Amino acid sequence: MQIPRLRWWIVTLVALATVINYIDRQSLNVLWPEISAELYPDRTEDQRKEIYALISVIFVFAYAFGQAIFGKIFDWIGTRMGFALSIAVWSLATAAHAFARGLGTFALFRAILGAAEAGNWPGATKANAEWFPTKERALAQGIFNSGAAIGGIVSIPLIAFLSVFFDWHIIFIIIGLTGLLWLIPWMVLVKAPPGSHPWVTEDERQYILTGQTRTESEGDSAQTPAESDSYAPGTVELLSRRQSWGVIIASAAIDPIWWLFVFWIPIYLSEVYGFNVREIGIYGWVPYVGAMFGAWFGGLLAQNRIKAGWSVDGARKLTITLGCLIMLPCLLAMSQAANPVVAVLIMAAILFGFQTAIGNVQTLASDFLSGKSVGTLAGFAGMAAKLGAAGLTYLVPWLTMGGNYTPAFIIGAGLALLALASVWIVCGRIEPLKPKKEQA
Repeated sequence: MQIPRLRWWIVTLVALATVINYIDRQSLNVLWPEISAELYPDRTEDQRKEIYALISVIFVFAYAFGQAIFGKIFDWIGTRMGFALSIAVWSLATAAHAFARGLGTFALFRAILGAAEAGNWPGATKANAEWFPTKERALAQGIFNSGAAIGGIVSIPLIAFLSVFFDWHIIFIIIGLTGLLWLIPWMVLVKAPPGSHPWVTEDERQYILTGQTRTESEGDSAQTPAESDSYAPGTVELLSRRQSWGVIIASAAIDPIWWLFVFWIPIYLSEVYGFNVREIGIYGWVPYVGAMFGAWFGGLLAQNRIKAGWSVDGARKLTITLGCLIMLPCLLAMSQAANPVVAVLIMAAILFGFQTAIGNVQTLASDFLSGKSVGTLAGFAGMAAKLGAAGLTYLVPWLTMGGNYTPAFIIGAGLALLALASVWIVCGRIEPLKPKKEQA
């Protein structure tokens, strides 16, 4: 049996995993006003926010650790089993939230969830490098990333709807078990990389492999000439390259902007506008619509420019620059949001800009490197991104005391500028790297 255009079925499954990933992680964010009132009835709003921030920081630290570990795991055991391991563990961890009774147990289950969910991103990057030629990678990454936005769109009203019929304990169980169902089509469809997959048509196999000037498909018995000359350095050499640090710094700067909204949209709406869980469900999904369109736009723009004859360097920098320049004024404008409608619309513009840029930032690892080094660099970049997010998350309760979120948004604008500088200055020209001895 052969399946035409199998690579698009693969990207759809990974995008669906990302949707589930975001539904699982958003559950606590949306339910926290209700959970915190039940668990901490004698605490003030700022004190509950500090507890939430601490739990979130633990989640992000575990996520950062998981990024680095799962980058290696995916390189060791492959994309198929790496995804199966990641989603099975995070689904069970989500269900376990139903049994949390305070800071300690929530922190434990969020740590397990974060470490396991982190596998989604180096896994998506590796799947992208394996299954897509260079010219389609930004679009594929945009589709992966749109899963995060769709997860945000779906999760907030879904959780608010479930809260009408179930208490928060049951909601965690329902959502956690959903992820286990995803394993069935994944294990059936993703049997091997494209070079040896029995269901890939020969035309698609050649289209994928001849378009991968630097990607070594795991498990292939033979390499194309371009692949045999590819540059896949070890970890020490990888970290000695300026371009690797450009990718890492850009990721560490831009990613906290996303997490600022992922973690704090429900809390912001609750604190600034007095919303309950159901009202958060009415408004809180709107910013993720902007994120979804931004993910598609960023991928299509880069692909269009490359097809038009632009270099990868020009296409990536155009798209990343445009995304950062959209975010910058919108982040500054958040302090002037007069009502919740204006606030969520500005947030939608910010997340549109973020997703326009981030898909192309995430493809930089496969633009510079090849083979097993792609997952490793993507893992280090993801770890740095989550450490940056943890730092900002830790500061938010103090930056926003009394409900004033302006300092947090100003810091976000500064991070957008830092990401832009890293791509232009530290990364330099975006093109396949060569061993240092060849450059001498």
